[in-house]
Amino acid sequence: MGAPRGASPFGREDGVSVLFPKWLNAIPTIGAAASVGGLATVVLGTWYWATPDFFEVGYMPIQPELGFSHQIHAGKLGLDCRYCHTHVEESPEANIPNVATCFGCHAETRLRAWETQQVSWIREAYANDESIEWRRIHKLPDYVRNFPHHVHINAGVSCFSCHGQIIGMPVVYQTQSLAMGWCLDCHRDPGGRLVPPDKVTDLIWVEQDWMSEPVDQRVHEGVTAQDLLASLRQAPPQNCGACHH
Repeated sequence: MGAPRGASPFGREDGVSVLFPKWLNAIPTIGAAASVGGLATVVLGTWYWATPDFFEVGYMPIQPELGFSHQIHAGKLGLDCRYCHTHVEESPEANIPNVATCFGCHAETRLRAWETQQVSWIREAYANDESIEWRRIHKLPDYVRNFPHHVHINAGVSCFSCHGQIIGMPVVYQTQSLAMGWCLDCHRDPGGRLVPPDKVTDLIWVEQDWMSEPVDQRVHEGVTAQDLLASLRQAPPQNCGACHH
C-alpha cells in the first residue's frame, strides 16, 4: 500500500524531509565560532609568544670562563658603572672594558692567594694581547639606530630604568623587552624615569629612595621629577626617523 495522502514518504505528516537530522543546522554556527576562536587564539598566541616581552626578557647567555659577577664588582665592591663602561656619558655605545681594565685590578700582585688561580685567564689574555670574548646581552634589531647611551645618561635616565637592579645579578640578564612600544612609553612620559644626573649610576638609591616614591613626591636636594623633565631642551622624539634608518 502507498503512503496515505498528505503524509511524507519519510514518516512525517508535515511534508518536511528528515533525511538530515535537525542538529546539522548548527554546523555553520559551530564552524563560524570555531574559526573565530581559532583566529583569536593565533592572534593572542602570536601577541604573547612572538614578541620581545616573551623571548627576550630573561635572556642570559653563558659568558666565557667564569664570566663577570656584577653582584660582586658593582654590589659588594661598589664599583661605579662608569669605571668599566668608561665612555657611556659621551658615546652611543656602552663600551665593554678591554682586558687592560680587568688586569688593572686582577694583576697577580694585587690578589689574595686563593683568587690568583681563579682569574688567571684574565692575566693570560692580557699577556697574549687578546680580547675577552664577552657575549652581548642587549641588542637592538639592525633596522634600529644605535641606542644613544650618552643622550639618555645626560638627560637623567638611570641605568636601573633599562637594565634593572644589575648590582644583584651574579650573571646579567635582560630585564626589559626593548620593544618599540616600551621605548615609546618612556618617550611619551619620561618624567617618571628621570633621576638627578649625579644619581644615574647609584642603583640602590634610585630603586629605594627615588623610584619607590610617587612621581609627584620625588625630591632630591630641592630638585623634583618635574624639574628634571623641564630641564630637557625638548621632549623626547616620537617620530620614526628618530630611531630608524
